[in-house]
Amino acid sequence: MSDLRSINPSNGDIVGVYPQLSEQELNQLIVEVNSEFDLWRRIPIKDRCKYFKYLAEAIQIRKDEFARLMALEMGKPLFQGIGELDKCALVCDYYADNGEKFLADQTIKTDASDSYVSFQPLGVILAVMPWNFPFWQVFRFAAPAMIAGNVVVLKHASNVQGCADAIEGLFIEVGIPNNTFRNLTIDSSKVDYVIDNSFIKAVSLTGSTSAGKSVAQKAGSVLKKTVLELGGSDPYVVLKDADLDIAVDACISGRLLNSGQSCIAAKRFIVDINIQSEFEKKIINKMNKQRVGDPFLDKSTVGPMVNKAAKDELAIQVSKSIDQGAKLIYESDVPKSKTGCYHPIMVLSNVKPGMPAFDEELFGPVACIITAQDESEAISLANQTSYGLGAAVFTSDIEKGKEIANVELEAGAGFVNDFVRSDPRLPFGGVKESGYGNELSSYGILEFVNIKTVYVR
Repeated sequence: MSDLRSINPSNGDIVGVYPQLSEQELNQLIVEVNSEFDLWRRIPIKDRCKYFKYLAEAIQIRKDEFARLMALEMGKPLFQGIGELDKCALVCDYYADNGEKFLADQTIKTDASDSYVSFQPLGVILAVMPWNFPFWQVFRFAAPAMIAGNVVVLKHASNVQGCADAIEGLFIEVGIPNNTFRNLTIDSSKVDYVIDNSFIKAVSLTGSTSAGKSVAQKAGSVLKKTVLELGGSDPYVVLKDADLDIAVDACISGRLLNSGQSCIAAKRFIVDINIQSEFEKKIINKMNKQRVGDPFLDKSTVGPMVNKAAKDELAIQVSKSIDQGAKLIYESDVPKSKTGCYHPIMVLSNVKPGMPAFDEELFGPVACIITAQDESEAISLANQTSYGLGAAVFTSDIEKGKEIANVELEAGAGFVNDFVRSDPRLPFGGVKESGYGNELSSYGILEFVNIKTVYVR
């Protein structure tokens, strides 16, 4: 059984080595977490909420340290790491402030003397989390799940085990009872084995569509609930009446966040033919102000890709698209490095269905411009994808924008004149091959509870 390794994508240095748990150790750990469940669920909700207030404070105190850890393990620029950790503190505060209200019994008037709905925790929840937002994805899930009374085992990505250990340490640091949150030092081949464990009651996964299908199939075979947040190919529809400065700024922010390595990144810019030329000029001008480089340097706005395999896969997708007629209209400089996984910022134009740049998820700093003859074709092209995570529309007609975002775009979130992002106050989830279920808001905290009817004659 090979050790897990964290490798700095900026230079190829080994950051950390983590021995995997044996099956015996893994089983024992799950037993210990399950044993803690009955104690944790009986702690009053208001007291469970207090722990997450403490977590929010601890995250803020140590966010510089954790941002550096993310930069080392997966290449996130420091300023983006700080932003991610601020958001982790925000989600902890949000559920600490609202958890008791969200989980309050709901009285339903019937012919009974008393009837109501209560929300009871399920038990041990397995969280399978990705490397690209190694703190946010965990806290986004853990805060509502644990405030609801569940306990958690985390299977984090193999390359961010330092982050995983740091998160587990935070729970211990603020006094949350031992074994309510534990990290499983295992690789992806052990996930099915964990799901099979009778103490595991449900699974939350954020990752690729292929990983989601695999987990859903396994969980379904043993009748365990899943929530899946999967891949995306988010379309940004730019209509002819759009404010192009607003649209371009949003497109760049949405495309380059986390070096383009995000499921909700802006991946397809669908632009009305009447404004395409001006849009391209503006986006090239502003892309030229971005800098690919060492994530520890203040001037770097785009860091390295997570590893060489990801960099090479993106390069192949771009090359195939160009061979099929896409035009490379912008390419940035990258640091000269034999070991760093730097990929240039690129802008492709003349992208069409049938090309990888249109049909597939490009997980990196490559923007794809698609020509639409009119509004109707723009919406059709936006929906011409197997994914449905987020989408955005840009127009000066706000009512029309709201109608398109709400009714026409096939996605879990529709944004008007802004880039797609999550907010603890709003539900987050996808449709089609982007997954199912919701995270965040009042809806997210109810995903891993038994919605229970109580009837008194």
